[in-house]
Amino acid sequence: MRIGLTYDLRAEYLSAGYSEQETAEFDRPDTIDALEDALRGLGHETDRIGTAKRLIERLAHGDRWDAVFNIAEGLHGGASRESQVPAILDVYDIPYTFSDPLVMGVCLHKGLTKLVVRDAGVPTPDFALVDRPDDIADVDLAFPVFAKPVAEGTGKGIGPASKIRDRDGLERVCRSLLEEFRQPVLVEAFLPGREFTVGVLGTGPEAAVLGTLEIVLLQAAEPDAYSYVNKEKCEELVEYRPVCADSDAEVRRAEQVALDAWRALSCRDGGRLDLRSDAAGQPSFIECNPLAGLHPFHSDLPMIATAVGLPYQSLIGRIVDSVIRRPKRIA
Repeated sequence: MRIGLTYDLRAEYLSAGYSEQETAEFDRPDTIDALEDALRGLGHETDRIGTAKRLIERLAHGDRWDAVFNIAEGLHGGASRESQVPAILDVYDIPYTFSDPLVMGVCLHKGLTKLVVRDAGVPTPDFALVDRPDDIADVDLAFPVFAKPVAEGTGKGIGPASKIRDRDGLERVCRSLLEEFRQPVLVEAFLPGREFTVGVLGTGPEAAVLGTLEIVLLQAAEPDAYSYVNKEKCEELVEYRPVCADSDAEVRRAEQVALDAWRALSCRDGGRLDLRSDAAGQPSFIECNPLAGLHPFHSDLPMIATAVGLPYQSLIGRIVDSVIRRPKRIA
């Protein structure tokens, strides 16, 4: 197949004047190199497209592809930014990897995500949304709670202050996040137990858990959260510990919760879900990443694949095979 590649390079946005935090979700050149090498190793022809704007230019010029391998995160558009490339490709009826525009938007807006999974019976911490400062007084959750921007990734807006122990702290943190990120704040019950990230491959009934890593914060890490700093300096601050459902009942429960959430959200092809356990060791859904990072050595999904013995090229092949196998949706 002739496969186009859509992506956002962090260096391009940095050179245009955007900050380190604004560009934290974007890719490094070696991620694109690795992805292209894997696709070519699988026998495909590749064509680097780049950003959503470049995709539009190429389509207007008349270029077409058998499929597009999409990892473009987008910059503008709030919770719809990850939906832009899929929506453009849907207009032209070009197949692409990963979830459709609706699912991308729902999963980026963590409040909407939790509404969907909660309605499907998937355990998730109680929560409240703070759209404006006046909403802070209406938050009716037992402390401690955890606060973060509703539509960010890579731990942006998460730090030591995110775990909140009293009403004054809630007021202070929510106001600060509202001002900095210009979007609602998700406030949810804080879960003190183990933290897991679960990889899933496939779509609908064919979806299956790939494997699980436990996120273990080291002594020098910011406490209580897989924060922006901890993610940016993960080699120094985080241990990614492979865990096995066969020998660990808590991991087994976490993987079932993750798979139930993946299917409830109608995610496709591959991605990652984050879970955390309560004090009794019962895992709950925290959030879903249907557009997971794909750096072969530093991104969580490829690290999960490596831990279970699946080579990077095979991981990419499984994702492409899922696109080919899944039935075309009419609506």
